[in-house]
Amino acid sequence: MKFTKMEGCGNDYIYVDARATEADWPALSRAMSDRHFGIGSDGLILVMESQRADLKMRMFNADGSEGEMCGNGIRCFTKFALERDMAAASDNGLRVETMSGVRTVVPIRQEGVITGARVSMGAPRLLPHETPVTVDLAQAQRVGDAVVDYPLTIDGVDLRLTFVSMGNPHAVAFIQQPVSRFPLREIGPKVENHPMFPNRVNFEIVNPVERGRVDARVWERGSGETMACGSGACAITVAARLKGLSDGALEVRLPGGALAVEWDGIGEVFLQGPATEVFTGHWKTP
Repeated sequence: MKFTKMEGCGNDYIYVDARATEADWPALSRAMSDRHFGIGSDGLILVMESQRADLKMRMFNADGSEGEMCGNGIRCFTKFALERDMAAASDNGLRVETMSGVRTVVPIRQEGVITGARVSMGAPRLLPHETPVTVDLAQAQRVGDAVVDYPLTIDGVDLRLTFVSMGNPHAVAFIQQPVSRFPLREIGPKVENHPMFPNRVNFEIVNPVERGRVDARVWERGSGETMACGSGACAITVAARLKGLSDGALEVRLPGGALAVEWDGIGEVFLQGPATEVFTGHWKTP
């Protein structure tokens, strides 16, 4: 099976043209993603035919679970598909079907090569059942539909969580401690698997740096800590605006690089960042 490894700000995925291929994709994602015995990645992303858009994207986390959406992954998906003539982008971009809806991706080119993309990520969903998250409304602080700064203590660490769905679930915590020193590998899996999140959750920790810039780390559901998370950067931007910490345009600096996100407080969230091909190869299937 031919594959291509790609990354967006260090968030790396294995890409396969699955338009005429069948496989046990969850098992294949676990095997290929293994960083010791496989190729090494945060998951597997498939290109498939779509009846609703130009192409369909399916993404599987490193543990084999299927994710609804991936902001870094869809940028690389667009580069992978367009540079191999699997589809042709119109002036309005490539329309990609995902589990969270159809998303439009506009490629960014330099000297004819796609180096990044701008993604229409859809409007955030803010009602607790849309994340989904189970909360005690008596303890819940609300900004419109959203629950912000909800208290949760894990192993003696007090968190204040803001819940955002970007088609996949996110819990965002703005903290005083530098994100580089936060024990994310210990706390992250306990937040991800907390009973209040019936579908598990992606967990972001954030330090505001200045009005338009934050530092962040992400614990991704099904993959652990990743170098970056596109939908996580979007959730951070939404949470920052809800809390009055930004005016809607934010540079989210992650261990793998910076992502630019915009949200006007009403409509869609827009994500922009790089897309890079790492290498191609063949995976020997049983």
